[in-house]
Amino acid sequence: MSNEKTYKNKYFGTDGFRGEAGVTLTAEHAYKIGRFAGHYFSRGAENGRARVCIGKDTRRSSYMLEYAMAAGLAASGADAYLVHVTTTPSISYITKQRGFDLGVMITASHNPFYDNGIKLIDANGEKLGDATAALIEKYIDGEADEVPFASGAGVGAVHDFAEGRGEYAAYLTTLAEYSLEKMKIGLDMANGAAFSVAGDVFTALGAKVYTLGDCPDGMNINLSCGSTHIDALASLVREKKLDVGFAFDGDGDRCIAVDENGNTVDGDAIMYIIAKRMAAKGKLAHGTLAATVMSNSGFFESLAREGIGCVQTAVGDRFVYEKMKECGYSLGGEQSGHIIFSDYASTGDGILTAIMLANVLCESRSPLSELASGITLYPQYTKNVRVKDKDAAASDAEVKKAVARAEKLINKKGRVLLRKSGTEPVLRIMAEAETEEKCREYAEEIAKVIEERGYYA
Repeated sequence: MSNEKTYKNKYFGTDGFRGEAGVTLTAEHAYKIGRFAGHYFSRGAENGRARVCIGKDTRRSSYMLEYAMAAGLAASGADAYLVHVTTTPSISYITKQRGFDLGVMITASHNPFYDNGIKLIDANGEKLGDATAALIEKYIDGEADEVPFASGAGVGAVHDFAEGRGEYAAYLTTLAEYSLEKMKIGLDMANGAAFSVAGDVFTALGAKVYTLGDCPDGMNINLSCGSTHIDALASLVREKKLDVGFAFDGDGDRCIAVDENGNTVDGDAIMYIIAKRMAAKGKLAHGTLAATVMSNSGFFESLAREGIGCVQTAVGDRFVYEKMKECGYSLGGEQSGHIIFSDYASTGDGILTAIMLANVLCESRSPLSELASGITLYPQYTKNVRVKDKDAAASDAEVKKAVARAEKLINKKGRVLLRKSGTEPVLRIMAEAETEEKCREYAEEIAKVIEERGYYA
C-alpha cells in the first residue's frame, strides 16, 4: 500500500476540480469559482483589480465553463484574459511571465470528452494551494459570506489574449539546442490542446512533421489517440520510417515517445535518458531526480547503476514538483509522461519534454532505441477499478489480505501497489512480477476481492 498524502478537499483533488461536465462539474460551479476568485485575488492586486488568464482544451464543454468562469470574474470586478485553446503548461508560463494574479486551465487531461476540470494556477505558475481551494469550496457550498457584485466602472472586462499562446510557443523554441532540420518526427496531439502549439513549434525548429490527432471536434479528445493510446503513432512511425514520435495528452502536460521501430518509450525511460545526459553535463542538480512510487523498480535500479539518485514521492506531478522545490532538484516526473524541468517550468510539459529528448537524439546521433536500451524495466500491469467509496475499499481488511497474499507470492521479485486516484472514483492496482501473466494474475485477484466485497460502482 503506498504511503501517499491524501487531500480531503471536497471538490479540488490533486489535479484541480474534475467531474462529469454538466453533472458533477457545472457552469454554475465555474461561475462561482470565478465570482470568489475575482473578489479574493482583487484584494491584493494592483489597482484593486485582479487579472486572470484562462485557457482551455478542446472539449465541447470547455467553452461553456470558460465563459461561465469569465462571467464570474467580471461580475466580481476582475479582468479575464482568454488565451483560448492552449496547453496547461502554457497557462503556467503565461501566468508567471505576464504577471497575472491567477491562471485557470479548463481541462480533464487524459479523461474522455464528457469529463472536464478546472485547474487553478497561482502567480508563481504553480498549482494553487489547498488552503485557498478550501475557501473556494466553502463559497461554492454557501458556507461563506456572499461576494459583492461589481458595478459601473468596477465591472471587469474580458479580453482576447491569444497572443499569450504565441509567446509560450516562442519560448519553447529557445530551449532547443539544435536544429531539427534533419529529423522526421511524428506528433500525436490527442485531438486536444497540443494541436494549437506542438506542430508549429517543431516546424519552426526545422523538423519534417507528421501529425495525428490534430482534428478536434469537441468529442474526440483522447479517443484512440494520444499518450494513453500509442498504437496509431507507433504505426505512423513505422510506416513513414520516422526518427521518433511524441504523443501528448488532452492538455499537453504529458509526453510518451515512440522509437524508430515503433516501440513505446514511457516516462521512466525518458527520464532515464535525459537524467544520464544532464548528469554527464553537470546539470542534474544534486545528482538526483524525483519520481513517484508508480515508477518501475527497474527504473530505480538502472539509475543506481549510473550513479544517479532518485527520491520517491506520492503519485501526482504536484507532489513531484513539491519535492523538487524542497530539495532543489532540476528533473522529476512520472511514468505516465508528466516530466518537470524546474530550470524552465513549474509543471509537467509534454512539448518541452519532447524538445529535450530531441536534443539528446541530436547530440548523441544515436537512435532512440539505443538510448533506451540501457534501462531494464520489469513487467508491470495496472488495473483501474471504479468503486463506490475509494477510502472504504482501500482500507477493507479482506482487500488488504488480498494485497498481502500477492506480495507473498511475488516474494520480493516485484511488488504490489494499491492506490486511490486523486481525480476519479477509482482504485489503481499495480503489480510488478517476473512475467506479464503473473502481474495480471495478481492484480485481477485483488480486483476480484474488491468486487466480492461489494465496492464496484
